[in-house]
Amino acid sequence: MKTFEENWTAWLDEQLSGQELEEFEASLPDLAAARAEKRDAQRLGAFLKEQLAGRALTNEEFFSHQIRERIAQDSETNSREPGTRSTWWTIPRLVWCGATALALFLLTTFVFLRGDQAGEQSEYLTQILNSRVDTGVNPNATISIFEIKSDNKVTVLWTEGLQTLPADYAAK
Repeated sequence: MKTFEENWTAWLDEQLSGQELEEFEASLPDLAAARAEKRDAQRLGAFLKEQLAGRALTNEEFFSHQIRERIAQDSETNSREPGTRSTWWTIPRLVWCGATALALFLLTTFVFLRGDQAGEQSEYLTQILNSRVDTGVNPNATISIFEIKSDNKVTVLWTEGLQTLPADYAAK
């Protein structure tokens, strides 16, 4: 069952016919005034269609119109979903980036640590050859000699707590 407003709109648009039209016109208190109002509404509609007809757009206006339409659609999409902003860093992308970074870390760690064998000595390892402390010169003095195990055969003399070397000590 249609409401009175729905029937009125259908009657103005001339969409009622037959039994439905007769029943609606019988329910109107003043049929002549209603028909005059219908005629005025139809003339107003025709006048508005004539005056508000869309004009042809030039190329520049058409392009501008397309841009404005796109902006309106984008702003409408953003306003429909409040609180959501589209960014490049979505959750799935963050997960993939994290997994890729972890895989690259594990790969590089495996490659670099695979070359070092646990049983080998490092080329930077040194060995204390001998040390002698002369407590007569300085009770806190230490002398250490280090030799690096490499092809260069570098020897380092390390002294702590001495102002000078004793005269009887010869470095070779």
